[in-house]
Amino acid sequence: MTVTAPSAPLALTSGQLPRFIEPMVLAGVAIVVAGLQFLFGGFNLAAWLILTALLYLIAIGIGSAIVENRRKAVDRVIRGLVTAAFLLAVAPLISTLYTVVSKGLAVVNLPFITQVGGSAFDPDTLEVVATAGAWQAITGTLIITGIAALISVPIGILAAVYLVEYAQPNNPLRRAITFLVDVMTGIPSIVAGLFAFSLFSLIVGPKAFSGFSASIALSVLMIPIVIRSTEEMLRLVPADLREASLALGVPRSATIIKVVLRTAASGIITGVVLAVARVVGETAPIFIAASFTDNFNANPFEGPMQTLPVMAYTAYSFPGQDIDASQANAWGAAFLLVVLVVIFNLIARIVAAVFAPKAR
Repeated sequence: MTVTAPSAPLALTSGQLPRFIEPMVLAGVAIVVAGLQFLFGGFNLAAWLILTALLYLIAIGIGSAIVENRRKAVDRVIRGLVTAAFLLAVAPLISTLYTVVSKGLAVVNLPFITQVGGSAFDPDTLEVVATAGAWQAITGTLIITGIAALISVPIGILAAVYLVEYAQPNNPLRRAITFLVDVMTGIPSIVAGLFAFSLFSLIVGPKAFSGFSASIALSVLMIPIVIRSTEEMLRLVPADLREASLALGVPRSATIIKVVLRTAASGIITGVVLAVARVVGETAPIFIAASFTDNFNANPFEGPMQTLPVMAYTAYSFPGQDIDASQANAWGAAFLLVVLVVIFNLIARIVAAVFAPKAR
């Protein structure tokens, strides 16, 4: 009788790379690529990033395939590709924000926000003096956007209520409204400006530049956004709430107002605020419908009005005698516009948190 030695136990798990191998490999590859660039002709940022990413994916894929297995190697490579795609998408945003903030902060101060900018002739020195200021643009932006919101929000919410609560799926009017909303969503903003200017040219004549005309142009852009966001929020309201209210004898209109709209209030308000943030930065429709001016004008029904996006565009594209001062005004207006958009997005998040249904 022969005695055989016990065989080694089968391994149930494959090898495992160290926990911090990925950042270590990435750092090593980056250092090697940078050293080779300095050695053979100089450092180039774009080439360094691309070569680092490619060599890292190759190195981590081969290392994982040898030590671990093919499935984990593919997982690490795909995760690296996803991370690279995310960084590639975020990099332009970070670069843009950094440029606007760094150049805008050098210009924006309390006098810039509170005084009217423009050019004036100094009779003592016989020179044209440029005054930095964006008060006329801030006022125009708030007035034009506010009027556009007052026009768009009721129309958009009521249209969404009709589509969700009243219109039958096969209703021809419902299909027509849905089709028109889809078309309006894809309309270029400059077309909305041309429409508003043409409309007011027929009403008041060739001198149709006004803030109200620009508000109509922004309304054309806002209405489909409000309709779509409100429609989606209303569809999320459970049908049981409607049926329970109607079963208690509550009229349909009261059910919509007191049950459906109140339940979807958080999403509706968030969609409205985001729609306002979307159109507040439009340049082409306002430039066509309201033109631009350095003078302060708070009357939306008469004369051109200035807004922050138009001020940034005109100050950079059509500078005055002092080119540096004009470009500084453009960066200041761009910075204030970014701050305004950030404020609107914060308001949307706060509203969503406050009006969201609370778990009981």
